[in-house]
Amino acid sequence: MKKRVVVTGLGCVTPLGLNTEQTWRNMLAGKSGTDTITLFDASSMDSRIAAEVKAFELHPSLPVKLTKLLSRSSGFGLNAFLEATQDAGLAAGDAPNPDIGIAMGCGLIYPDLQQFQETFITYFKNDEATAEGFFGPLDILKRSSVTGATLMAQWLRAAGPMYTINTACASSAHSIGTAFRAIQAGEASVMIAGGYDSMINYIDVLGFSLLGALSTRNDAPEQASRPFDRERDGFVIGEGATMIVLEELEHALARNAHIYAELAGFSSTMNAYRITDSPPDGGECITVIRQAMAEAGVAPDEVDYISVHGTSTPYNDYSETMAIRAALGEAADQVAVSSVKSMIGHLTNASGGINFISSVLAMRDGMLPPTINYETPDHKLTLDCVPNAARQAKVETALVNAFAFGGTNVCLAVKSFEGERNDVN
Repeated sequence: MKKRVVVTGLGCVTPLGLNTEQTWRNMLAGKSGTDTITLFDASSMDSRIAAEVKAFELHPSLPVKLTKLLSRSSGFGLNAFLEATQDAGLAAGDAPNPDIGIAMGCGLIYPDLQQFQETFITYFKNDEATAEGFFGPLDILKRSSVTGATLMAQWLRAAGPMYTINTACASSAHSIGTAFRAIQAGEASVMIAGGYDSMINYIDVLGFSLLGALSTRNDAPEQASRPFDRERDGFVIGEGATMIVLEELEHALARNAHIYAELAGFSSTMNAYRITDSPPDGGECITVIRQAMAEAGVAPDEVDYISVHGTSTPYNDYSETMAIRAALGEAADQVAVSSVKSMIGHLTNASGGINFISSVLAMRDGMLPPTINYETPDHKLTLDCVPNAARQAKVETALVNAFAFGGTNVCLAVKSFEGERNDVN
């Protein structure tokens, strides 16, 4: 029999806040984290806006020796990891613990092109000492996608299953699902899952701009991300980290851990269609939603809320709408959906995680985060997207969608744990 899996810790660093509660308060207030790019000179770009993390500082408990190994995105990850593990009441033991594992969504980190050019010139002027900081081993470690996840494992002395996953926008959702499967199978009692990323750099912004994927609403950045609105013109790139502590139910109860919710279903599919967008009819996004509901034992009319992928691109918002309608049938008219990307931008490797966290907190507080910037209805997109203002609602069952660049899909089914504690004791 598969083991039950619950959520016992949350942590995040986003453009709306440096921790979970600050991020959540600003989401419910409908604030936008999008502004003009400051991390590099984007004046020559078609899209010059992004959702940056502001006023970020590494957690004071991290030793200087460790921080030298961290990229910007790995730093986000370590801070969110520390918040989540502290929230769950986890601490490193005296010896490596094979019952604790890590599953992390993370990807390639590009070098700063301007710094690279300056260092390259310095190197060929035979000033190798000056160039060593960029070409040397520390820089290689900083730009490695797995360094942050490895340091997390070392910090907690987690010696159990270890996964680093890069499936673009579905990475952190895949990581949560992979951690879920590891606990179900008895491979670990505790898994820390999530993702971290920072793609606000010259190479990534240029690449997505050339693809025509980014919003060019440069004169009104806070209005640029507008999922499901007829005037949507592309996504807003963001950055941040999201961490979730998943735990086997009996293990959590035995240590009297606070339980936020239960993760009850996970599915992953591949569209095998195009790299840049999903099939117009919903394709395998339909299958992934149905399979996650089936594993969780959830009927379409029992779904209260869906935290959608909702990129604000013309085709993907349409495809996701078609998928939800096909998977839920008539029940799609009754379910509320919202895209937190309208406020925080697209956190890429961390994006599925923030959708998951917002669903769990919606259950806790009975509040749905809004889809902001919804001004002009699109007659093709007729879901209830919780437009512009948070809404009070009881949420007992939620779905979390992550439909990635490249065609990889993930759906997670989350259930409220309220009322069950006495039944399982």
